Amino acid sequence: MGKYESLAKDIIKEVGGQENINAVTHCITRLRFTLKDEAKANDEALKAMGDVVTVVHSGGQYQVVIGQKVNLVYADVCEVLGITDAKAAEAEEAPTEKKGFVATLIDIISSCFAPILGPMVACGLMKGINALLVFLLGATYSASGTYLVLNAIGDAIFYFMPVMLGYSSSKKFNLNPVVGMLIGAALCMPALQSSSLSAKEVLGSAGMLGNYYITFLKIPVIATSYTSSVIPVVVVCAFAGMIQKYAKKFVPELVQSFLVPFIVMVISIPVGLIVIGPVIQLFTTLLSNGFTALFNFSPVLTGIVLGFFWQVLIIFGLHWSAVPVAMINIAAFGYDTLLMVTHPTAFAQFGALLGMYVKMKDKKKKAQAVPAMISAAFGVTEPSIYGFTLAAKTPFIASLVAGAVGNMLMCVLGAKRYIMGAGGIVGLVNYVAPDGSMAGVVVAVIAMLAAIAVGFGLTMLLWKDDSKEA
Repeated sequence: MGKYESLAKDIIKEVGGQENINAVTHCITRLRFTLKDEAKANDEALKAMGDVVTVVHSGGQYQVVIGQKVNLVYADVCEVLGITDAKAAEAEEAPTEKKGFVATLIDIISSCFAPILGPMVACGLMKGINALLVFLLGATYSASGTYLVLNAIGDAIFYFMPVMLGYSSSKKFNLNPVVGMLIGAALCMPALQSSSLSAKEVLGSAGMLGNYYITFLKIPVIATSYTSSVIPVVVVCAFAGMIQKYAKKFVPELVQSFLVPFIVMVISIPVGLIVIGPVIQLFTTLLSNGFTALFNFSPVLTGIVLGFFWQVLIIFGLHWSAVPVAMINIAAFGYDTLLMVTHPTAFAQFGALLGMYVKMKDKKKKAQAVPAMISAAFGVTEPSIYGFTLAAKTPFIASLVAGAVGNMLMCVLGAKRYIMGAGGIVGLVNYVAPDGSMAGVVVAVIAMLAAIAVGFGLTMLLWKDDSKEA
């Protein structure tokens, strides 16, 4: 057991006990429980725990906000519950109350993307640092072996994203994780990518679905590039999970270990390549192009709306829906203009909380505000939102306005986010262009300072601390 064993046991008790838990995952700051009956959970008891920031009901999940040490708490929660990868791979999810479409979608997105988010941010940080070194050291460095090795570290998870998501998605859909990874690997096979197939004479035009196709049992297979893609493998794994469920009912236990994976792969991979992949790729291309068209139509309006409402989405846990869209944008265009909203809004919270800190009378609350500000400066705003600004109302509204101003500047001045890297001050490397250009970093700094200034200024001007000095 780790250092948070006692906290883990208390959390499990107050969410209704182990028998009330169907599943648990985590993201950067939250434990995300799927409970049989949320009415059995004790919100107030959880909120009263020193290491719990707050509790959120959203997307069909019961979310316990912990902060940046959530991965350590999650590990102890899993150990107390007796959860292992092997057990998770074979477990059948208990029946739960039916969720709405939006709740189901958010649950799937968070469950599939949360497990890979930490390593993905780490790889993104490496890509940003490598781009920064290109700027500092020039063409000689970009042609060196050092650059190639560091680039491999940074690029691996993005190039083989279907393999990573095949693993995490398989756990969500009760599929053998290795089979999920094999599905992702099949989608990444070099011989099946459009770049390879375009040179072969057996291909023909497939209209709006693609420029080339081959045939499988005389059925057209649209040639596309699934490396770095995110949605196709998730849908294929969901389909494969259903196949595995039914295959286990008919295949004798004596041969299930190899015959079930065989049946799953021989059905799901061809169907994925023939039907699911091309349709999903078409949909994601339209989605990405649609957002780009909206952004190009009015960068000012797009920046203001996204910047103002982003922290509201965080409160309800709905910000996860933007993650796959941003990843699709980067894969399609080499950059993203959606998720860069996280940069100015984090510093909007920092500025609002800094204003509260200056005007606070309670010394204990002032001391608690310091780590929350540091957390916001590194892109994690939940401690600031739930611990201070939201309860005080006016500072939270000030942070919304500041976020709108900051993100408007990001959009108008032409910033682009090139990697899915870290947030906050460390995330400045996200805006270093692959060729080493620092123009995006300059814009990000301007937006950061503007967000801090507006959040701080409005809080100082409009908020009054009614508490007594302590």
